[in-house]
Formats: sequence, C-alpha cells, structure tokens
Amino acid sequence: MMAMTVGEFGLSLKNAAAPVVGAAACEKSSIQSGPSKAPHSVHFGTRISPRVDLRSLNFFGRVLGLGVEAPSTSSNSFVVRASSASAEKAKARYPGEKKGFVEEMRFVAMKLHTKDQSKEGEKESDAQPIGQWEPTIEGYLKFLVDSKRVYDTMESIVQKASHPSYELFRNTGLERAEKLAKDLEWFAEQGHVIPEPGTDGTTYSKYLTELSETDVPSFICHFYNVYFAHSAGGKFIGKKVAEMILDGRELEFYKWDGELSQLLGAVKENLNKVAEEWTREEKNKCLKETENSFKYSGKILRLIATSK
Repeated sequence: MMAMTVGEFGLSLKNAAAPVVGAAACEKSSIQSGPSKAPHSVHFGTRISPRVDLRSLNFFGRVLGLGVEAPSTSSNSFVVRASSASAEKAKARYPGEKKGFVEEMRFVAMKLHTKDQSKEGEKESDAQPIGQWEPTIEGYLKFLVDSKRVYDTMESIVQKASHPSYELFRNTGLERAEKLAKDLEWFAEQGHVIPEPGTDGTTYSKYLTELSETDVPSFICHFYNVYFAHSAGGKFIGKKVAEMILDGRELEFYKWDGELSQLLGAVKENLNKVAEEWTREEKNKCLKETENSFKYSGKILRLIATSK
C-alpha cells in the first residue's frame, strides 16, 4: 500500500513548481523601474496550514486514484492511501471468476462432490460409494429411461427458446435424447421390457420446464451440470456398468459425433457469453442452484443399482 504525508506531497509540488515560479519572479523583477526597489522573493514551506482546504486534497486524491483520510487532532498531516487493494480483494471473492463464469460453476460443482468421487470433493458420502454398486439390468433401464425424459425436456426447451439466450444451445452436438432412443431400442430387441419414466425423471422434467420460464440463470446451471457431468463422470460410470452387466458393450449414450473436447469448448464459450449479461446477484443465484442440480441428477443416477 502506498502512503505519504501531505507535507511530503507539498514538497514534491515545491520541487516541481520552483523553476516556474523562479522564472516568473525574474520576469517581474526585470520590468520594475528604479534600482531602489528590492527584488521580490518567493518562499515555499513543507508545512501545511491547519486551514488547508480538504476539498483540494480530495481532488488530488481522486485524480491519483487515492483515498484521503481525515486529519487527526494531534497532527497537521494527512495519510493518503491507495484504495485499489480493496477493489482487487472484492474482485477475487469468487473462485474461478477470472477465467470466466463456467470456471465458477465448475469450482462449485467439484466442491459438492464427495471425497470418494473427486480429489476436489468436500462432502462426506452419505450413501454407498459408486465403486461398490451392484448394477442390475432393470435398474439400468430405469436410469436410461428417466435420463431420456430429462434430456428430451432440456432439448425441447432450447429448441422452443422462451428466452433468447437458449438459442445458443441448439444443436451443440452434446444432445443425448436421440442416442438414448437408439440404446433403448437395442435393449428391447434383446427381449427386455422398457419401463415408463419414473417419478424421479418426471419430477425433474417438470422442475426444469418451470425453471426455464421463470429463472434463466438457474436453468442454465442445470444445463451445464447435466451435459458436462455426463461427458466426464457419466462416461466413467457407463464404462463400469457395461463391464459388469453388458459384456463391455458401449452404448450410444456415451458416444459423440465429433471431438468431444471441441463440442464442450464451444458450449463453454457460449455459457460464458450468456453469463456476461448477468448481474453478480444472478450469477450467485445460478451457483446456488448447483445443489438442486446434484439432488435431482443424483436420484436418477442411483436407479442404476436398484432392482425390480
């Protein structure tokens, strides 16, 4: 932090102004008539009068980007301090903010993972760890059917675009509903009965529909977490389940047309673009919604390990 007394500030002004004043004094002396007149002298002092106008000091403070403290009763000097530090501190309150809003969402999401799910996770697991699940075909079908209900809803919302920002998330290459339809068709061909969407999927679908019409930032939070989580942890889970109950078959649900990193990058760019138009309050509302996203998605995910 930078600080100086007004006396020091006055001294710097003296050094800068002395040549000018000296020139002015010489000019005045040269035009005076008669040798009997004594030359004028100019004197600078470093002490600031107690009657100094605070408004002038505040003016200099504003010009220099500094804050000025009121004088104490025991001193004629003022402390000038930089205010930029507090401004920088305010800017750094939100982890990941400098990299864009998607990084803020990622940071919050990772903290909500359990410690057995991620190194960045902070929550203790209150359920059986995923690695200890015993998936069943019946449970997996429930998961796929309810997941399709959610993706159908999200993809319908961005296509209808009740809010202009949703248009940016059409045809991203991350869409999953059509892929899931192919997987369910394959299961039916194998003789499995495809269930109707369950309570978890229909409840989440209804919530997303209402949210998309009343709270854009909160809906965007779910959009981000559902699609991006599936591209990371979802792939891992799908692979493990396939090894355990599908003889290693890779479902269409876990395949993308094109380079996944590029598809995610394009969506990330548009998410950041949309968030640039939000107030800090709206951004915070979006981040807060992350917990609800985890709650609804978690219920559907846990269907994998259920039986009839």
